[in-house]
Amino acid sequence: MPSSEPSTDVVVERTLIQSSATSTFPTISRTLADVREEVAQSLALRMITKARTVDGVRIGVHFTFSKKDDGRFLRLITSHIRARLPSSRYLFAIATTGSSPTGRDTRDRARTSNALVICGSDEDDVQRAVLLASSKFLGRVDAVQNTGTLLAASVRHIGSSYDDAALWDVLSKSVRTPIDPLLPPPGSRSIDQLLSDARSKLERMTPPQAYDALHDPTYPMPVFLVDIRPASQRAREGGIHGSLIIERNVLEWRFDPRCEARLAIADRYDLKIIIYCQEGYTSSLAAASLHELGLLNATDIVGGFAAWRAAGLPGQIKPPSTISDEESYQISQPSFDSDDVIDGI
Repeated sequence: MPSSEPSTDVVVERTLIQSSATSTFPTISRTLADVREEVAQSLALRMITKARTVDGVRIGVHFTFSKKDDGRFLRLITSHIRARLPSSRYLFAIATTGSSPTGRDTRDRARTSNALVICGSDEDDVQRAVLLASSKFLGRVDAVQNTGTLLAASVRHIGSSYDDAALWDVLSKSVRTPIDPLLPPPGSRSIDQLLSDARSKLERMTPPQAYDALHDPTYPMPVFLVDIRPASQRAREGGIHGSLIIERNVLEWRFDPRCEARLAIADRYDLKIIIYCQEGYTSSLAAASLHELGLLNATDIVGGFAAWRAAGLPGQIKPPSTISDEESYQISQPSFDSDDVIDGI
C-alpha cells in the first residue's frame, strides 16, 4: 500500500484549531475554503519537491486520504502545481484513497470510487498517460473528464501498491523521449544479460549432482525434479520418468505456497526444486523466477536433458521421498500435465 497523507478534512480541522489556539490579536477569521487552499498549496509544493525526473520531465504520484471523495480539491492542487511550474514540463497523478464505507449513511456504504487526476504541462504527455492508464485500470473506471492537459476520473478501489506502481509506470512511459527503434531503450537488458543475472542467483547442478541429490535419503529437504519442456519436445526427445511435468507457462502458479493453484507438495519454501529444459537455458530463467517467490533452493541442471542423456544417466528416477509408491500421483508418467489440472491461468 503506497504511503498516504492524513485525511484532507483532518488537516483542515487541525489547521483551524491551531489558528484559533495561537491567535493573541484580533485577526480576520479564516474560512474552511482558506484552509483548504493552504493545504492544497502545501501538497502541491510537496509533490514538486519529491518529483522524479525522467528525460528532463518532472513526474510524481501522490495519494491523499479523504473522508469524502473531493475531485475539486485535487483540481485545486493541480492549479497550484501549474502556478509554481509555469515554464517547466511536468506530469503528475494525484488520487484520493477515501475511507472504508463503514458509515451509517447508505451513500457512504455504497461508495467505492475515488478521484484520480492526471495533470501535465504538455497535452501529448497527458493523452499518452490517459491511454496507458486506461489499460491499467480495466473495468474500474466509472467516469472520465478529459480536457487536454487534465484528466479527471473516478476509479474504483484505488490506492493499492499495484495502483501506485501502475501510475508511476504510466507517467514514466508517457514522458519518455522518442528513441531510434533500432536502439535498445535505456535500462533494457539483452537476453544474455538476463540469463547471466538469473544464473548468478543459482547453485546450478551438473546431471550427476542432480541425480545424487534425488537419490540421497539424507538430503536435508525434499527434492523434486521438474521438466518444464512443452509436450511436443518431450514426445520428440524423451524424458526422465519420475520427474514432475510442469510446463513453463504455469510453473510459478504450481509452486507458490501462497497460490490456490499450487501443487499439494508445494506447501513449504525450502523445497529443492531442480528444473530442466532441453539444453539448460530456459530452466535457468525459470529457477530464478521461483527465487522471486521465495523458493531460494530452486536451481537447474547445467546442459539440461541433453546433458543428462549424454552423461549416460538412467531415464528414470525414484519418486520424491515425500510421496509413497502408492500415492505417486503418476508423476513418472509423461501423460501427467499440470495444464490438465487448472487451465487458463
